[in-house]
Amino acid sequence: MSATRRTVINGIEIREAVIGSGEPVLMLHGWGASLDLLQPLAAPLQQQGYRLHLLDLPGFGESAEPPQPFSIFDYARFCRAYLDHHRLPAVHCFGHSLGGRIGLVLAADDRPRIQKMLLSNSAGIKTQPPLPARLRLRSYQSLRGGLERIGAQPLAARLRRLYSQRYASPDFQQASPIMQQTLIRIVNQDLQEHARRVSVPTVLVWGADDQETPLWMGRKLEAAIPDAALIVYENASHYAYLDFPDRTARIMAALFESG
Repeated sequence: MSATRRTVINGIEIREAVIGSGEPVLMLHGWGASLDLLQPLAAPLQQQGYRLHLLDLPGFGESAEPPQPFSIFDYARFCRAYLDHHRLPAVHCFGHSLGGRIGLVLAADDRPRIQKMLLSNSAGIKTQPPLPARLRLRSYQSLRGGLERIGAQPLAARLRRLYSQRYASPDFQQASPIMQQTLIRIVNQDLQEHARRVSVPTVLVWGADDQETPLWMGRKLEAAIPDAALIVYENASHYAYLDFPDRTARIMAALFESG
């Protein structure tokens, strides 16, 4: 594993690793992950002559949490500040899941800065929960709001805990209060309009067996991004790039070197 170091960006201390030399590539991990899960992909890319910038995003790995809940646009602003810190006017970009969300925002809003991009199992498409789940949520919110209005704060807090324990995702349950609110903000932001504004050459790699961001999401992003191609890995999961790191590195090199 490559050596890491501590860096302060916009007042937040983060862990980062800078590996290799050559054209710079910003590498962004998914929710609940860290730069450690980017290392298997960074190793073959380093051998192909790239300089890889890996970081634990705020609130993940060994980086400090943001001082208040972040939106996806806050993470994009943070990544811009990170690139400024390293004096990188233009980079290629890799993003997995949450990192894919950030990549979509950066590539839509920072066209000169993001040159080419590969996203693995990217999130960014907001889905509508089934009707029973929506009705259950409305009933819960109504009851909790009523308890808070009459001053029954302890009962409202207990109801919140019970609801989260039964219905919230593992990602939500395992997160701190700040990161729980961050997760809510992020998953409720649909990025299809940003995808339509991505003008950089983009490759999407996807696991055929992905249950977290299913393949239909990859097909939808391919249709939305003007210059995109989707590559499906059979027998691969939500971490398709980790299932096939050498193959993904070869695809990235071919993309980055193309005219």
